[in-house]
Amino acid sequence: MTSETSTPPTLLDLSTYLLSRIGRTARTRLAERLAGRGLRLWDMAVLAALADFGPHAQRDLVRRLGVDPSDLAKVADRLATAGCVERVRDGADRRRVSVSITATGRAVLAELDAEARAVQDEVLAPLDAQERRTLHDLLRRVQHDLPGAL
Repeated sequence: MTSETSTPPTLLDLSTYLLSRIGRTARTRLAERLAGRGLRLWDMAVLAALADFGPHAQRDLVRRLGVDPSDLAKVADRLATAGCVERVRDGADRRRVSVSITATGRAVLAELDAEARAVQDEVLAPLDAQERRTLHDLLRRVQHDLPGAL
């Protein structure tokens, strides 16, 4: 991350700039950890959506996650090959593919969640537990009110 002495103070006074820089650092660290397991952030996102919300039609996952349909197809292929998800064609509409998480996928997601929380602990190390809760609550409130937020 850029040191504060080389970053223009005008930028350091912008919360949005700080959020962007911290977010990029956290995302990079998490992506590196997942890559060590042969996985990507979208893999975790798909597994989390399926674990949290249940089976989805593949096109519904596209909308929920805001990902390109061809990219989601690649993620679903990779996760199916690894045994993390199961895909089944709808008998009534062969174009519709339902995706669900498997027991293996749940185990992988638990490992990925642990990795994500470790990165979160690294990034938020300067904050105590109460400050982390406060930051989280504030970020959730901002995210909730953003138009088009996931």
